[in-house]
Amino acid sequence: MYRPTGFADLTDKRVGIFGYGIEGRASERRVQALARSLVLVDDEPVDPTVLATSPEGHKELLTCDVVLKSPGIPRRRADVLDLEKHGVAVTSALNLWLHDIERSRVIAITGTKGKSTTTALITFFLQCMGEQAQRLGNIGQPPYDPSVDTTKGWLVLEVSSFQCTDIDIAPGLVVVTSLGADHLDWHGSLARYRSDKLSLTRADGEHVTVVPEQVIFREMREQLGGDVVYVSPEGLGLSAALGLLGSHSDSNVALALHVVARLTSTPAEIVRERVATHAHEFIPLRGRLTLVAHVASGRGSIRYVDDGLATSVLPTLAALDVFRDDPVALLAGGFDRGVDYTPLAHALAARRARTVLVTMGDAGVRIGNVTHEFAPLVSQQHCDTMLEAVSHAKSSLHGEGVVLLSPGAPSFDAYHNWEERSEDFTRVVRAITHT
Repeated sequence: MYRPTGFADLTDKRVGIFGYGIEGRASERRVQALARSLVLVDDEPVDPTVLATSPEGHKELLTCDVVLKSPGIPRRRADVLDLEKHGVAVTSALNLWLHDIERSRVIAITGTKGKSTTTALITFFLQCMGEQAQRLGNIGQPPYDPSVDTTKGWLVLEVSSFQCTDIDIAPGLVVVTSLGADHLDWHGSLARYRSDKLSLTRADGEHVTVVPEQVIFREMREQLGGDVVYVSPEGLGLSAALGLLGSHSDSNVALALHVVARLTSTPAEIVRERVATHAHEFIPLRGRLTLVAHVASGRGSIRYVDDGLATSVLPTLAALDVFRDDPVALLAGGFDRGVDYTPLAHALAARRARTVLVTMGDAGVRIGNVTHEFAPLVSQQHCDTMLEAVSHAKSSLHGEGVVLLSPGAPSFDAYHNWEERSEDFTRVVRAITHT
């Protein structure tokens, strides 16, 4: 089967763009001057120039030489497999970009949790060292968009598990921040999710793979490719100086320190000193344990914390650990993609401080059920709106504790993305607290 290994291979080809979101639109801009013709297809098109996948769109994709698939469309979906069965090459614009770019300048970061923060940290640390660096991928812009200049400096790329499955050439340096359970509806099983996530480390091309010193990465050593380096957590307080909460932040900071020391051929201690000098300039990502409001009351105070980027169990567990000694009203749930919530239920059961569970959406129903099974003493309330959820959380704390939005599930049931959900949380908090 014909396989393109760069954008030039699309010259005078009939090219399909399957999925017309941010990535699909960027792909169109990148290839429209090369392709003989374009076919634009989306499952739920809103643009009249874009065909619906079924049935007309799929029929047109079958006439293409190459289809650039957007990350949100599962790699093993029946219609994708059918394209390949009929000789249509299916790849991604990101994969073609990696074939074209100088790979030694690309640092790719993936992981169940921590990839967005670590991408931001590596970019910031490089800039602290006087290096030119830009964040790309999920955290920024698609690097193949013609509006993005990737001709100079370090290219720090956040890569999702969806994107990993379409990549067959590795960046010069790959970082995996953590490995839990996520997107099981997309990948099909926990084993497949982990294999797909780590497939980025097994892609062709000489590269270094940097992972945290954790048992899971030792256990899965055979699934790691590249020259593997294990990194222990940073324990000298740099995380706090950067405004990052939780012990997991020490691991993310350590990974960033190691990567930047390696890239700049500078001792890690020197990188740490330089970063510490500029730490006050770092702006933590919104939706990652972000303090929205801190309101004093007669008994103490209530903090309202947005951890909306926690769309899987692992980051929610990390958030609970940050507030292990505080009364917490946890807002959890959303779109149900079939992950196991038993670890979350056990974590709630193990808490000593007062804990209230406020659930939303189909995932919230399942979180509530498994929590009732393993932690029957945890007070629960299911809510239909963010206003109802925040109001109940506030009243349940009796004037002291943390209202924590850390959903452990995606937002697609009620919102377009996690940002919209976090914005709704922030809006409701400010309305309720008059801040």
